[in-house]
Amino acid sequence: MTKFLIADDHPLFRDALSAALKPLFDNLVFVYADSLDTTLDALDKNSDIDLVLLDLYMPGSEDFYGVIRVSEDYPNKPVAIVSGSDSPNIVSRVMTFGAKGFIPKTTPSAETAIAIKKILGGETWLPEHLSESLIRVETDEIDIASRMAELTPKQFQVLKQLQAGLLNKQIAFDLNITEATVKAHISAIFKKLDVNNRTQAVLVAEKLQLN
Repeated sequence: MTKFLIADDHPLFRDALSAALKPLFDNLVFVYADSLDTTLDALDKNSDIDLVLLDLYMPGSEDFYGVIRVSEDYPNKPVAIVSGSDSPNIVSRVMTFGAKGFIPKTTPSAETAIAIKKILGGETWLPEHLSESLIRVETDEIDIASRMAELTPKQFQVLKQLQAGLLNKQIAFDLNITEATVKAHISAIFKKLDVNNRTQAVLVAEKLQLN
C-alpha cells in the first residue's frame, strides 16, 4: 500500500488530484489536510505516509513556513510542493528550504506521476523549464529559514499578527488566548529569531514573504 497526504485547502483540487493519481499507482490511499495544523496532525497520526503533496498557501503555512515546518519535523517524509505559483524565486526557495520537488498545478497527470515516482525513489524533481531557471538563495535567507523552523505553529501565528500591526489585546482575541500567553509567545519569538523588538521581528519575517 502507498499512502499520500494531500495538504490543500481547496476541496475540489484535493478531489481532482486524488482522482488523477488513483489509477496511476497500485493500492494507493490518501489522507487529507486543509491547513498546516491538520497537516501536522495527519503526519502524527499516520506514520506510514510515503509522500506529502503540500500547497504553499494553506492557512498557517504562509511565507514558506509550511514547507520549513514539515521538512524540519518529518525529515524522512519527502515533500513535493504542488502550487500555481511557479516563479524561479519561489521555486528556488522552496527547494532550498526542504522540498524534494515542485509540481505546478498545471502539470498533466502522467507527468505528475513520473515526478512522484522519482521523488519516492529518493531523487528531486522539477519541470525542465524550472530546473534551468533556479536562482541562488542568499545565505541570510537560509539562516532566517533555520530560525523560523524553531517557531511553533502558534508562535508563527503570533508573528503574522505582529506583521499585521496588531496589539497584544487584539492578538489574544483573534487567537483565543490570554494576553499573558501572547506575551510569552512574543518573548519566545524574539529569542528564536535573535531579535530585540517587534520591528526587528517583522523585518526578519518579511524577508521570507512569498512573492
